[in-house]
Amino acid sequence: MTLTVRPAKVTDVAQMAALLNEIIAVGGTTAITTPLGVQDMARWMSADAGRAAWHVAEDEGEVLGFQWIAPHETLPPEAADIATFAKVGQVKCGVGSALFEATQEAARKLEYTWINANIRTDNTGGVRYYDSRGFRTYHTKIGVDLGESLIVDKVLKRFDL
Repeated sequence: MTLTVRPAKVTDVAQMAALLNEIIAVGGTTAITTPLGVQDMARWMSADAGRAAWHVAEDEGEVLGFQWIAPHETLPPEAADIATFAKVGQVKCGVGSALFEATQEAARKLEYTWINANIRTDNTGGVRYYDSRGFRTYHTKIGVDLGESLIVDKVLKRFDL
């Protein structure tokens, strides 16, 4: 496998949506509970264009994961929110590590001083991933309603750039 990380493009949205929808279908790791169409993903990717950065990790054109940072209304302007998604079955192949290197560089260029990760506590793999990158817990949210009668706890983790 030859892993390449690069900025995401509009031509990636179909693969990104399919990857995310598979994760949603499996359940238990993302706060996103409704599948996204390609147009939804494209709109999401274009939101906050001047303050967001999207990257994909691919192998010979196949998207194996993606990560983005963007502002969030609950965060101060110097902080970016992060989300990371790896293809089901690819979570231990270096995808997340490679993506985070590119994301850190992009965050600094966008003049963020810290990155926020908002993770379901039952997503033990996600919690381990962000811990292994050096994120530290600063708050826990109890009883977050994700809709469809799904209530979870969430942990907020911070990475200082």
